[in-house]
Amino acid sequence: MEYSLGYLTGRTVLITGGTGSIGRELLWRVLASGARVCRVFSRNEFAQHLLAEELREQGLYERVRLLIGDIRDRERLMRAMEGVEVVFHCAALKHVTACEYNPFEAVKTNVIGTQNLVEAALQAEAERVVAVSTDKAVSPRNTMGATKLLAERLVVSAERWKGSRKTTFTVVRFGNVLASRGSVIPTIVRQIRKGGPVTLTHPEMRRFFMTLGEAAELVLAAGGLGEGGRIYVLKMPVVRIADLLEVLVEELAPVFGFSPSQIEIETIGVRPGEKLHEELMSPEESLVAEEFDDYFVIDPFAPVANRPLRAYSTLEQEPLSREEVRDLLHRSGLLSDLPRLLEETSV
Repeated sequence: MEYSLGYLTGRTVLITGGTGSIGRELLWRVLASGARVCRVFSRNEFAQHLLAEELREQGLYERVRLLIGDIRDRERLMRAMEGVEVVFHCAALKHVTACEYNPFEAVKTNVIGTQNLVEAALQAEAERVVAVSTDKAVSPRNTMGATKLLAERLVVSAERWKGSRKTTFTVVRFGNVLASRGSVIPTIVRQIRKGGPVTLTHPEMRRFFMTLGEAAELVLAAGGLGEGGRIYVLKMPVVRIADLLEVLVEELAPVFGFSPSQIEIETIGVRPGEKLHEELMSPEESLVAEEFDDYFVIDPFAPVANRPLRAYSTLEQEPLSREEVRDLLHRSGLLSDLPRLLEETSV
């Protein structure tokens, strides 16, 4: 995927959810691209404190503004957006089970918060907005997916009703990010460290996976390719969760003083709202999508093409072998990042 980061050079950038996994990765890349200043907007005071210490150590603190706030708070978001030229919208409630039991909280953050962001960007006359979405927004069967689908629609449709305003609105959709905060891998690490059992929801569950660096690259690319009103979807490898668990047990059990054979894998059943298989693109969306070597571009408002339906789901794609999963974990640097994973699973 060829793109230029020139749109960031000398600019004022805002990252919502900027202390999360993807937000932090974007921050480092935005600063490296020559952005004048980057505002990190999040409600996590402690995470901002830790980030500030890291920025000071690297001599980058003066180019970052740490803003405590919630995208539900429209007035606070309006103030944070003043003078901003590029927006990366990562803030969301992302955990399926939490959203199932607290559905209107998901609505307030993922739907109302996103609309607040759209209106704030238009008022500030920002140049471009790139919003991060999820495969769970495709044919959703849970609250999180439904609210993220609405968030996608709010962002993409803003391109149609913005009038003469110059802001462009783009969505990036991808699957699971390896070892992002609150994802399955830190949970598995904690369980292995305790000697098991490691819990598996269903032996046939499959997920799309990508590295943190790949996720950040796609977000930046969408900003660089930047035609508004589009959804960018990266083609991603499929992993059987059972294979992922087995590989992690083999790799990490000896690190914690256990033999892999000592760590039991216990099947606990699918949790409320979970799917066995996920989609990155629905069959209907394939009729308004353009395919490239490593990604799709979906235009929800384009004329429907006369061609066969095609889904892009974990059911249709061949999953990685266990050795390919092992290679993915090593290439991602995840296994060498155990100190961070241990810190996050210490509570």
